[in-house]
Amino acid sequence: MAFDFKKEYKELYLPKGRPEILTVPPMHYITVSGQGDPNEAGGLYQQAIQLLYAVAYTLKMSPKAGYQMEGFFDYVVPPLEGFWSQGEGGAIDYANKAAFHWVSAIRLPDFVTQEHLEWAKETAARKKKLDCSPVTFRRVEEGLCVQMMHLGPFDTEPQTVAAMNAFLQAEGYENDCSDARWHHEIYLSDPRKAAPEKWRTVIRHPIKPAGDAAGSRG
Repeated sequence: MAFDFKKEYKELYLPKGRPEILTVPPMHYITVSGQGDPNEAGGLYQQAIQLLYAVAYTLKMSPKAGYQMEGFFDYVVPPLEGFWSQGEGGAIDYANKAAFHWVSAIRLPDFVTQEHLEWAKETAARKKKLDCSPVTFRRVEEGLCVQMMHLGPFDTEPQTVAAMNAFLQAEGYENDCSDARWHHEIYLSDPRKAAPEKWRTVIRHPIKPAGDAAGSRG
């Protein structure tokens, strides 16, 4: 049976509908960075997702292409994730989507290296007729975070974020979103198949002890 990150690491992918604090371990991702409205039809964000999935599935199916990776095991491609910012300070105005800076991401199994990624990019580019050069290998160290499952459309996320911030205040922590530590989302629903009110999105924010100017950098 294929290894499923969501099932094996439920604490990272299946939080409850209430805030909880956790320390997120370092992880490797393939990423594409950009700026602009993610809802723009055919825009950079939509193109980034296409590239990520092309490369992610090339890596997953590498044995069928005769490419060997040491330590390879069969796995389910992890869900799409996104890191979001609108500049210094970390505050997000959901009504100003054109101002978003984003890093679209898919987690990698630990056995995937930069060398393997370069092979996958070249292979996907050749087979899919895509320019996969924007896809990069990235190590992310989020560290101390708060997270919660958000149910519903993306535009109602501020309600969930408000609940997370109230929880942090009661627990002696504060939000540490900044130009270095970004708002993080993990998408567990396919918007093409589920109604918006049923979308499930993990929302994760970096945090620090209240009053700690330095915070805990990831």
